Amino acid sequence: MQVLRTLPAGLETWRVRIEAWARECGLDPFTTVFEMLDYRQMNEIAAYGGFPTRYPYWRFGMEFDRLSKGYTFGLQKIYEMVINNDPCYAYLMEANSPLENKMVMAHVFGHADFFKNNVWFAQTNRKMVDESANHGTRIRRYVDKYGLGQVEQFLDVCHSLENLVDYYSPFVARQPRRKGGEEEIQQRDVPKIATPRPSMSSFLNPPEFLEEQRRRLEKQRERQKRFPEYAEKDTLLFLLENAPLESWQRDILAVVREEAYYFAPQRQTKIMNEGWATYWHSRIMTEKVLDASEVVDYADIHSGTLGPSPGVLNPYKVGLELYRDIEERWDKGRFGREWEDCDDLVRKRDWDRKVGLGRQKIFEVRKLYNDITFIDTFLTDDFIARSKLFTFEFNYRSGQYEIASREAEAVRQKLLFQLTNLGEPFIYVLDGNFRNRGELLLHHKFEGIELRYDWASDTLANIQAIWQRPVHVQTIVDGKLKLLSHDGSQFGEQGLETPFLKDALP
Repeated sequence: MQVLRTLPAGLETWRVRIEAWARECGLDPFTTVFEMLDYRQMNEIAAYGGFPTRYPYWRFGMEFDRLSKGYTFGLQKIYEMVINNDPCYAYLMEANSPLENKMVMAHVFGHADFFKNNVWFAQTNRKMVDESANHGTRIRRYVDKYGLGQVEQFLDVCHSLENLVDYYSPFVARQPRRKGGEEEIQQRDVPKIATPRPSMSSFLNPPEFLEEQRRRLEKQRERQKRFPEYAEKDTLLFLLENAPLESWQRDILAVVREEAYYFAPQRQTKIMNEGWATYWHSRIMTEKVLDASEVVDYADIHSGTLGPSPGVLNPYKVGLELYRDIEERWDKGRFGREWEDCDDLVRKRDWDRKVGLGRQKIFEVRKLYNDITFIDTFLTDDFIARSKLFTFEFNYRSGQYEIASREAEAVRQKLLFQLTNLGEPFIYVLDGNFRNRGELLLHHKFEGIELRYDWASDTLANIQAIWQRPVHVQTIVDGKLKLLSHDGSQFGEQGLETPFLKDALP
């Protein structure tokens, strides 16, 4: 790759001004380093997820080819990229006009503020640019030592499983297993309530109470015999700690898992993050940057950012409009019990207590929420009605997508369902010694959508390639409990009357 270029003098002057205006507005971004790229460099870095020194992998090459063709044929254009890092690194494309790059810089400072201050990014690696370079160096050494084919084959397996992590685990302190815990419980007597007189023991410790305590201890013993003790959602962590891997394979799996957790908050806050950056580039550009000759061109670019795409939710548009709605509601006092209990439509229409809390509220929202809580809390019935949102489904009779519902609750639930666990199935490790044969038992927490057989088969095959023993997952198929299995050579299924380890299910 060619050497990255710093900003020309004119754009550097605008960068200083825009950053100053952003800070005047209350933004607190990381120090942001801008680099100027040509379209080929931009596509290459975008294919690597924003990290120019990331490890080599064929999937990144395919993404580069897709982006390059899209740019060549005028189907897509990358305006900017910004990396969650301290300092932030942002890339501008030299083919963009000065107006476009000024808008991009204002947008980038919104992202940099969000990365720094949103709580869901608090546990991410703020030196990921350096860490990514370390990952690249290590994996290139493995390629030199073991060959490109063997390393890429294992990378294929790991990347196919990168979503089998627990997105909330960075915020949970793991409790180490106590040494000798099982023996301790086995030696412990059934606890009784202490009594001042022996004659009162039968009254304070009746047989049914003692039996309940005995059953509780028995459940603790059985749980501690299990492996893992509790259902484990971070499948990659379980494989890292327990699968029979060579050291280089374990290191590659750890790299893929670390990067999965790094990128997770960006997926968890896509609507909020893009909406926040769009909100601030809109304010800074219209209030500070634009002169009369640039207004029409800016409006054309900005409208393209907010334009709809068939069948796809535009996070820029939804996020921006929700922030504006929140700011207006808190400026006018349209919140709280009195507002919610008011059923006078005329009074609600003219409601304005002039409390002026809008700016403070959106900064609070930016700090504390992710997309799920953002949508659940602030996508109100009034907002849905004014925005004319609806759900749609495919009609097999007509062969077309049709509106299914305009009800606010249906719209909200549809969005929340798509955002929960990033729209991916809930998979847990239940037993690492299933049937006492060293096999692996997984559990699919059924939420209304069945696993796709082709994806389930490939996923089980790749987990089996790491575990080296047959792998199973219990799930619901056509309303019936099934056990899907892969032994390394073939995929199979069998019906179940009751789920395995029922008391351990999440």
